[in-house]
Amino acid sequence: MRKFRCTVCNYVYDETKENVKFSELADDWTCPVCNAAKSAFVSLSEIYTEKPAEQKTVSDVVIEQMAEWGIKFVFGIPGTSSLGLVDAIRKNNKLKYIQVRHEQTAAFMASAYGKLTGHIAACLTIAGPGATNLATGLYDACLDHSPVLALTGLVKRQLIGPGSFQEIDQHSFFEPICVFNHTLMAEDQAATLITLAIKHALVDRGVSHISVPNDIQKLNCDTVILPMEGRIPNNNIMQCEQLIRQAALVIDRANRPVIISGFGALGQGEKLLRLAQKISAPIVTTFRGKGVIDEDNELYAGSHGTIGSTAAARIVRESDLLIVIGSSFSDMTQIPEKKMVQIDINPMMIAKKYPVEVGLWGNCSEIISQLIKTVNKKKNEEYLTEIVKLKQEWIGLLAQEADSSQTPIRPQYIINVLNQKIDSNAVISLDVGENGWWFGRNFLMKHTQKMVMSGYLASMGTGLTGALAAQLAYPDKQVVCITGDGGFSMVMEDFLTAVKYDLPIKVFLFNNRQLGMIMQEQKVENYPNWQTDLYNCDFAEYAQNCGGVGISVKDPAELESAVEKALSLEKPVIVDIITDPKRFI
Repeated sequence: MRKFRCTVCNYVYDETKENVKFSELADDWTCPVCNAAKSAFVSLSEIYTEKPAEQKTVSDVVIEQMAEWGIKFVFGIPGTSSLGLVDAIRKNNKLKYIQVRHEQTAAFMASAYGKLTGHIAACLTIAGPGATNLATGLYDACLDHSPVLALTGLVKRQLIGPGSFQEIDQHSFFEPICVFNHTLMAEDQAATLITLAIKHALVDRGVSHISVPNDIQKLNCDTVILPMEGRIPNNNIMQCEQLIRQAALVIDRANRPVIISGFGALGQGEKLLRLAQKISAPIVTTFRGKGVIDEDNELYAGSHGTIGSTAAARIVRESDLLIVIGSSFSDMTQIPEKKMVQIDINPMMIAKKYPVEVGLWGNCSEIISQLIKTVNKKKNEEYLTEIVKLKQEWIGLLAQEADSSQTPIRPQYIINVLNQKIDSNAVISLDVGENGWWFGRNFLMKHTQKMVMSGYLASMGTGLTGALAAQLAYPDKQVVCITGDGGFSMVMEDFLTAVKYDLPIKVFLFNNRQLGMIMQEQKVENYPNWQTDLYNCDFAEYAQNCGGVGISVKDPAELESAVEKALSLEKPVIVDIITDPKRFI
């Protein structure tokens, strides 16, 4: 027996209670409550009949496959040609979608996430302008070997080619950026292509891109989701004993060896120290290698290159052997041609610029361990004393530069205060510009801190975006952004993203109203200073208007308390610090 409801007054006719089937009632029967005609009644069994389970779409499979391989975050902006994918994320509780204000932020965040964690995040946007806006952030990931999955919508398959609305040749556009670049053209490709894209990004350490046409996103798809287990190779590559013995022999013969540690050696600080102690060698880092060991360790001589210490420069210059580990030999690092033992996971990096005595291809964690076991122990007290003396002279110079009495506030003093106040396990996102120069030169990192920056591309705007990604990756850690007014203003709209998602990042903004690095470069190259001055808003007031906290600092006497206040708050904060662009005066 069934029930019927009047759509006019909601009276329910129950066949069981009335003991008369609704179909047996006369055609002119009316509702006993409102006198509505019999035709106004609908069957409740029809209304509440359980619908069959909704069939998966291609978009659902794409997103499920991403979740299966451990992707937790998708950064992007929804739009017409990606709505199927966006809705699939909405229905999947294993991924979190972070809406940003500009697509370059999405790509920069994905790149920073990969650099910090070694795992992959995704960015998602529409065809045409959304896709092109990803380019700068994806090039950052490409050049710094950060794993990223980029998904872009595409016009319907039947419209590809003639020049449809928002259509560009996306495959050709992304080809030079990517290690994997394809268009998903059939339902049965969904799981396979996404799996291959993620695998290439992780194994080849780069950007994978998939275009998904608008029409195919909505098609039904019953493809099986492919598990990650058993599909990723082990990269613990070791070298044969003969090569290790050959490298150890070269090291044993050196009187003034120096270890140069790059980004590729991060996380191996304990082993580096054991090797350095065994062979009586100082440790020097590249800029991106900062923090591999505590920089107050007596064996650490500083960074080398354009932001390097005088101690590191002299020690490297006077060395008779360089042991270079995980460095890409950027021209900014300025590693000279010398007798060299080199270790790198990328075989193309071995002898990239100069011939080497021994090139050891493999995972530095494994190879350093092999070397520690094989090299002879030596104690060169005179050399170690010289290293300590040079280090002390350098630290003394930094302390002398950190003058707290100067107004406008000197950048060296700002760095000195941050060095004292930032947590020992903080994550620091560094922008490109003069602020980065001072950080690299003057900040003494701890091995428990993490730093993220734009290395080879050196793109401005990566300070804020890196901090957003870092706070998502490490929600329980203090996340600090060190940026300038030039870099911050390129992406400042996404401070709203920090407020929207309650990401308590701390932005310390070096406000010198200049593109300070460019001003100095004009001076060095004997050009007149022109078009580097910046017209700024009140950044502290801007933070308040966004819903965050803004703090202005002009007096050096107020800096310490301002930094302490900012770090104590559980909200996004901008500390607008008025500083001086005339760095050498």
